[in-house]
Amino acid sequence: MTELVLANARLVLPDRVCAGRIVIRDGQIAALDTGTNVPAGAVNCDGDLIAPGLIELHTDNLERHLAPRPGVDWPHAAAVIAHDRELAGTGITTVYDALRIGSLVGQDMRGRGRYARALASELLDMRDAGALSISHFLHLRAEICSQTLLDELDEFGPTDRVGIVSLMDHTPGQRQFADLAQLRVYMRGKYGMDDAAFEAHVTRQRALGQQVRAPHEAAIVAAARRYGATLASHDDTTPEQVAASAGHGVRLAEFPTTLAAANACHAHAIAVMMGAPNLIRGGSHSGNVAAGDLAQAGRLDILSSDYVPAALLLGAVRLGQGCGDLARGFAAVTQAPARAAGLADRGALREGLRADLIRVALPAAIPMLRAVWVRGVRVA
Repeated sequence: MTELVLANARLVLPDRVCAGRIVIRDGQIAALDTGTNVPAGAVNCDGDLIAPGLIELHTDNLERHLAPRPGVDWPHAAAVIAHDRELAGTGITTVYDALRIGSLVGQDMRGRGRYARALASELLDMRDAGALSISHFLHLRAEICSQTLLDELDEFGPTDRVGIVSLMDHTPGQRQFADLAQLRVYMRGKYGMDDAAFEAHVTRQRALGQQVRAPHEAAIVAAARRYGATLASHDDTTPEQVAASAGHGVRLAEFPTTLAAANACHAHAIAVMMGAPNLIRGGSHSGNVAAGDLAQAGRLDILSSDYVPAALLLGAVRLGQGCGDLARGFAAVTQAPARAAGLADRGALREGLRADLIRVALPAAIPMLRAVWVRGVRVA
């Protein structure tokens, strides 16, 4: 048996923060107690916070390591390890790695080639070999407006640790790309499209979306059930879109773009996830609803680091400070994502759960991460 006692800490419990100590034994939380005394052999935390390890449901960080520059395909094993260690160093102990499935071929491919199955196999093999320091699941971002989606869905099964499947529709004029003027700027900046090429792209993609939307949505829903995964929606904009998501069995809404959509999500008991960078910056970089506004309206359940891993811990602290309840802020990055993803063994300081923990000093508004444990083993 191995035992670690963290004493004289401020324990971030599901509903409050209190002085206490925590006993870790054989990878699990064995006991919790209140008070500031430090037993012999215990680690004196000097009043630092001890919180559950952060749970990340949506991050593009792995793809950033795979392609650090346009056209660069970095060695995958090295990219996965760098991604894993970076997340551990920001307090994330469980991650759902976002992989896009559903690609285009021919002239509209533009960096959206097929890659998910091969990368997933490499990642899972590394996990099985003990090369990764934190817990990894897969988050398949299923692109409706694509040509290879059905084949790619069939490449995954119940043994692949697919935890989340997200319904995405990037058809021009839909959801995130509802504003064609904004899409034109994006495509021009990223792919160098002139006006003629952009108009041709929009025409082709709209025709494809109209052709495949219904069968692709049905296939995604069926695949999520087959995998045993949580079904998520992406960029819901209207109450009607949320109602359709609810009809599919969606339990998690990623980045709804309007307050009306977030209100509808709560009416349908769908958890709302927003980006921590949105909260920290005070608004969406793409002009959508501000995460802070949803928090004030009681419509923000979960935070995601999205494209900045370090944003998750800072976002939790900012959220807690903003509402005067630090436990609530941490719940948005621990307990709430665990519940949405169906993880019953982590996400809270509770006896019998995994000892995935972080130690955080909070001398002012900026949290300083001091240590990270996964199953009681220090990884950062």
